[in-house]
Amino acid sequence: MVTYWQGLWAYRFYLFVYFLPIILLPLPILIPTKQAYCAYTIIIMALFWCVEALPLAVTALFPLILFPMMGIMDASEVCIEYFNDTNILFIGGLLVAIAVEHWNLHKRIALGVLLIIGVRPALLMLGFMMVTAFLSMWISNTATTAMMVPIAQAVLEQLHKAPTGKDVEEGSDNPTFELQEKSSQKEVTTVDNGQVHPVPPGPSEPRAQRTEEQLRFSQGMSLCVCYSASIGGIATLTGTTPNLVLQGQINSIFPDNGNVVNFASWFGFAFPAMIILLLFAWVWLQFLFLGFNFRKNFGMGEEARAQQQAAFRVIQTEHRQLGRMTFAEMAVTFLFVLLVLLWFTREPGFFLGWGNLAFANDKGVSVVSDGTVAIFISIIMFIVPSKIPGLTQNPGKPGKLKAPPALLNWKTVNEKMPWNIVFLLGGGFALAKGSEESRLSAWLGEKLTPLQSVSPPAIAFILCLLVATFTECTSNVATTTLFLPILASMAKAICLHPLYVMLPCTLAASLAFMLPVATPPNAIVFSFGGIKVSDMVRAGFLLNIMGVLVIMLAINTWSTPIFNLNTFPSWAFPNATHCMANATAPSP
Repeated sequence: MVTYWQGLWAYRFYLFVYFLPIILLPLPILIPTKQAYCAYTIIIMALFWCVEALPLAVTALFPLILFPMMGIMDASEVCIEYFNDTNILFIGGLLVAIAVEHWNLHKRIALGVLLIIGVRPALLMLGFMMVTAFLSMWISNTATTAMMVPIAQAVLEQLHKAPTGKDVEEGSDNPTFELQEKSSQKEVTTVDNGQVHPVPPGPSEPRAQRTEEQLRFSQGMSLCVCYSASIGGIATLTGTTPNLVLQGQINSIFPDNGNVVNFASWFGFAFPAMIILLLFAWVWLQFLFLGFNFRKNFGMGEEARAQQQAAFRVIQTEHRQLGRMTFAEMAVTFLFVLLVLLWFTREPGFFLGWGNLAFANDKGVSVVSDGTVAIFISIIMFIVPSKIPGLTQNPGKPGKLKAPPALLNWKTVNEKMPWNIVFLLGGGFALAKGSEESRLSAWLGEKLTPLQSVSPPAIAFILCLLVATFTECTSNVATTTLFLPILASMAKAICLHPLYVMLPCTLAASLAFMLPVATPPNAIVFSFGGIKVSDMVRAGFLLNIMGVLVIMLAINTWSTPIFNLNTFPSWAFPNATHCMANATAPSP
């Protein structure tokens, strides 16, 4: 019997993939309508995404097969959704981020800021959170965490060592800075059946007490890195994939929206929320792992100052080893800053941008998108040399001259580009389009009309809590892909501005703070050692609640003038004709 159940468990994913479509077959057979066919596809994909019976990107390809075969959409229409403007923006933004990583510019920024902030415990935590959040605004949350965690561990190692004259005067080169670390076990931890536990302390009581304090500080530093990576990603449109899912869904469901969600409008909405949540996370993690001993937290005392000086020297040494900025780093920095400026000024809304002035259509709307700008800068990186132009000697072939490589090359891009996310995004956009074409979204909207009696803030709050809970055990991309079309249908049914519920739920999908499996940054920190699941749940629960409250504050205050949330938008009228009689909805 034991062998039988073990066999079933070993083949559980195969069995799930084989039998689930068969079990759900009565739905399209008994109800032979396009709505039922589309619902059948969505249910299968949703369950496959939740269980991860297949790779997420493979499941995202299902609409390419099922929609044409069921008569929901033509194959040519479905294929377009897999490479639309939002996917282009995602690819272009990642190309620039890959260039920043390739030339180690992100490490130079991180170490430079830490040298300014200092290494007093409270300020050190704030410094790491600021750097991680800033970097994750522009490059992958996973890459940011993978870089910052070893740096944090190296600095902590120096803070926890007994200071010596050599440490204080010269600093020390720490192997923890090497990202390609062979083992994630640390001196203070052991691994037992997948759980992480502190090593039993030695016989000396003061030493045991000091080790417990060090362990708590190490836990706090590790969590501050992964949390700030997730928080920082919400600030920019390209910072994390759910933000791009929202933009793509809005453009697909409401094609006449006038590019209401662009880089500038998203930044105005999300950046203040990110700052508030980041500061709260800093205060909460200090209280949880450092306590309220302000004298110790801000590094007062002779022994503390000596240890901090040694840790500061470590950062100085690593920063010095980077050397002076190369031509490649300066070129990437210039192009990165240029990209951000072009994004902000293309079509800001409160004044005419360069897109409106130079590349406008008959209605005065920019025909150049944020994706166009990202690809333009990316292509420049492929044609700008990484050294000051001039011929150099080929070391492998004496007498031969060679040109320096470009800032970006396809081999590097192919190794670091997460192509699976491109397919995952496309699958989500195809689902949204299929829901519109099959009228499933309209049917769903009719069923949700009783919600009109509930106040909009209450609806948004409940939905944020639901999404924040769901995203703890499911991919945040899959979560937003599944929820946003439903939320758009609900908003049209009750004549509520679609962005009033879609914006907060998109941010809530990034509030994955409680479990190691919730997001890659959490998994990286957990695998590094020193943290139990209970530590992460304890720290992340209140942070989740606070995140939802900050989102509610944002959506009901400064976001209202940015997106005009107190009225039902004209661009949503074609999808909700019953709202035209009452164009001005009550202010949420």
